[in-house]
Amino acid sequence: MPDIRRSGGRLALGAAATAVTLTGAVLAGRGLLQDEPPPAPPPATAQAVQAYTSPSGSPALARSLPRLLDVPKIGVHVALGRLGLNADGTVRVPPVEHPEQAGWYSRGATPGERGAAVILGHVDGGGRKGVFYDLGRLRRGDAISVLRADGTVAAFVVDSVEKVAKSRFPSRRVYGPLTYAGLRLVTCGGTFDRRTGHYTSNVIAYAHLA
Repeated sequence: MPDIRRSGGRLALGAAATAVTLTGAVLAGRGLLQDEPPPAPPPATAQAVQAYTSPSGSPALARSLPRLLDVPKIGVHVALGRLGLNADGTVRVPPVEHPEQAGWYSRGATPGERGAAVILGHVDGGGRKGVFYDLGRLRRGDAISVLRADGTVAAFVVDSVEKVAKSRFPSRRVYGPLTYAGLRLVTCGGTFDRRTGHYTSNVIAYAHLA
């Protein structure tokens, strides 16, 4: 793993880091709802998380910027911001003061394009539930859709959802290259550590273009 530290709501990357080696420190809720822990997915195995195998000739769309994210199962309908890198190499994340917002990591694939498209959102903030508070309720087969700038809708099917300790964040599984059009939704989860002021885990939903 690269040398990583979180400061001022941003992710600082060491010199060895690349655009796809981000870790579980990407997002950190304020723990303002820690007496009511966010929903967690059932325990996942590596086999279950990687259950989707790209068939020959799997569908993919041309590159087009994402505009709106819909996750009907958990009541999410949100405009997507664009999350890039700051001049100092830190990764921009949605402001925790506005936990209802979500953003697409612009150095990855666009949703529907071949590769890993990653969308980030907080679990809580400002004393309110965040856009991805209920991400752990998603299950295999649930639908996700993204309206794109070219007017097309990229329709995805959830393959698996996992909760993983931030110290073991699966960087390659989330941000690494894919032979198919994949989508990853990422937030915080698990218990809130009052000593560090962060959640101990991340919740990640993996999906493929239907």
